[in-house]
Amino acid sequence: MQMPEADATQLSPKDPSMPASREAPQDGRPDLSLGTTPDNLGTSSLTDGHTLDLSSPEKAEDARPNSPEEALWTTRVDGRVRLRLDPSCPEQPPYTVHRMFYEALDKYGHLHALGFKRQGSWEHITYSQYYLLARKAAKGFLKLGLERTHSVAILGFNSPEWFFSAVGAVFAGGIVTGIYTTSSPETCQYIAHDCRASIIVVDTQKQLEKILKIWGNLPYLKAVVMYREAPAGEVANVHTMEELMRLGDQVPEEDLDAVVSAQQPNQCCVLVYTSGTTGSPKGVMLSQDNITWIARYGSQAGGIQPAEVQQEVVVSYLPLSHIAAQIYDLWTGIQWGAQVCFAEPDALKGSLVHTLREVEPTSHMGVPRVWEKIMERIQEVVAQSGFIRRKMLLWAMSVMLEHNLTCPSSDLKPFTTRLADYLVLAKVRQALGLARCQKNFYGAAPMTAETQRFFLGLNIRLFSGYGLSETSGPHFMSSPCNYRLHSSGKVVPGCRAKLVNQDAEGIGEVCMWGRTVFMGYLNMEDKTREAIDADGWLHSGDLGRLDSDGFLYITGRLKELIITSGGENVPPLPIEEAVKTELPIVSNAMLIGDQRKFLSMLLTLKCTLDPDTSDPTDNLTEQAVEFCRRVGSRASTVSEIVGGKDESVYQAIEEGIQRVNRNAAARPYHIQKWAILERDFSISGGELGPTMKLKRPTVLEKYKDIIESFYLEHKQ
Repeated sequence: MQMPEADATQLSPKDPSMPASREAPQDGRPDLSLGTTPDNLGTSSLTDGHTLDLSSPEKAEDARPNSPEEALWTTRVDGRVRLRLDPSCPEQPPYTVHRMFYEALDKYGHLHALGFKRQGSWEHITYSQYYLLARKAAKGFLKLGLERTHSVAILGFNSPEWFFSAVGAVFAGGIVTGIYTTSSPETCQYIAHDCRASIIVVDTQKQLEKILKIWGNLPYLKAVVMYREAPAGEVANVHTMEELMRLGDQVPEEDLDAVVSAQQPNQCCVLVYTSGTTGSPKGVMLSQDNITWIARYGSQAGGIQPAEVQQEVVVSYLPLSHIAAQIYDLWTGIQWGAQVCFAEPDALKGSLVHTLREVEPTSHMGVPRVWEKIMERIQEVVAQSGFIRRKMLLWAMSVMLEHNLTCPSSDLKPFTTRLADYLVLAKVRQALGLARCQKNFYGAAPMTAETQRFFLGLNIRLFSGYGLSETSGPHFMSSPCNYRLHSSGKVVPGCRAKLVNQDAEGIGEVCMWGRTVFMGYLNMEDKTREAIDADGWLHSGDLGRLDSDGFLYITGRLKELIITSGGENVPPLPIEEAVKTELPIVSNAMLIGDQRKFLSMLLTLKCTLDPDTSDPTDNLTEQAVEFCRRVGSRASTVSEIVGGKDESVYQAIEEGIQRVNRNAAARPYHIQKWAILERDFSISGGELGPTMKLKRPTVLEKYKDIIESFYLEHKQ
């Protein structure tokens, strides 16, 4: 990785170019009248005692903003909103991203902020260097013509360049917009045009080719900046990251300070595009206050520690265009002085574990599919181990699982449990690179009970959060102090939630309010009005229940609720999970039956992934092969089972389905027809979104012939 020239190791907060030797640029402050002038803005100085002059939360709350900031939402990228200050909210007056970073410098300037591998060795950038690089990037963007409230779109794998491009875009008065690296040129064009991207940052020639193909359709695009690889040839208005930084040197610091001073907490600074599982992606506008507030309180609710107590170490590898990774890796890191180490681009193809072993994170997050793949890999290794080693691990895991299920909040373990952990399980965690990891999170999609129980058996609790892009990430959080199995945790302090239209079991739609709630969908007034009701509550579209202690349990999605032709409301998620738990050979299960006379199901089988493309192969996993052997089949590929209608496997699956049916609440919940597909669901196949979330409408369309056959056969 070629880092820019500003990556000089001798930089320190005492360097003349660093902020400690200059007056701080003035930031937007919490005067919610938004008629502020530079005279009534607070100041922040790192030179003398780190003094801050802030309006009190009470005063901020009493302020009544004038139109148009009276509104809680907007669809204009240059719009402002009334912030959702609330008496129950922790006392954090609104402030900007620049101020959050600037205050962090005083405490964390000397600490390692970003770690990356260059020529096989780990190198690091301190927070002081990081801030300087972000400012240089900001000035470079201004030199290239970035306009206020236009975007810097980033299309590349996680890296220091992604981070200081994102922060620099905000410093420069622009809006950072992540684009999934798996996006097609058409999707890139839609997003780049919608967000008015002045500049697009890409990491490789492959991504550059996408932009060159669509550039003619992007009237706002002025330049492309490239990192990780150099352009294959001379292309007009395509610059390397080093060139961007040199351009930044031509812009006076005072020019950037003026841009920073004009920023307000209730202005948009981040756009997160939904993955478009149901139509065109929607641009979720997040304000500076959304980002700075959730970076502090969302992370606190998850047990993240400030570096004064313990510097958190995390590995960045999940797509930063997704809200969870961006908040967890980028913005929370700045708030608490975490050290963020970047995985290799092939992390999800197998190298992630190597990075985890080298870095030994204290906190780690993965989407459920990542945790499932780790589980499946352990199961494969166990299946190939000798008899004694296999028995030892199974014994240790059963002892630990029993303890964690019966005493979920107890750190005091019986002697046998401690022995199992010391002799066996600690070594497994070390092999995974999770020996020092105190907090293991998952989000973005539901996780099966099987996976959660497996990791509990390794003494790894998987903490869940619940939120949306529209809530800036977590609105509910679990943590080591706030945990209940299968729950999404409790509402983040200072936030509010309620369930509407509850049924007899207390299940209703989850609605949310607080400083987490987004500004609105860019250029989509109808969609914004659908999401935010007249009282300002955000309607999630998710179904859930709250227990007596306030723990949230998500039970399904309102739009995914199956309503049979007989009028029965059937949430698909519990039935799909029951099938996967009952049949360990099944990878994905999708329930069908909306406006149909009965329920049916599409199944895929667990198979290995191509190491280069991460696409599913025809070969069954070790666990799936073991299932086949157990039921009397010698199959080792999906095609053997599906092509030959393997009698033993089909019979075993039918028996498993019948067991699920026997446990169903009523006959309308029974699965009457099912089919095994020839290929597992994947991103490339279109069935899964970038965060491995099932795209149900796509599956219904892609396999409509098979689905119709269920109901045609029934008619005959």
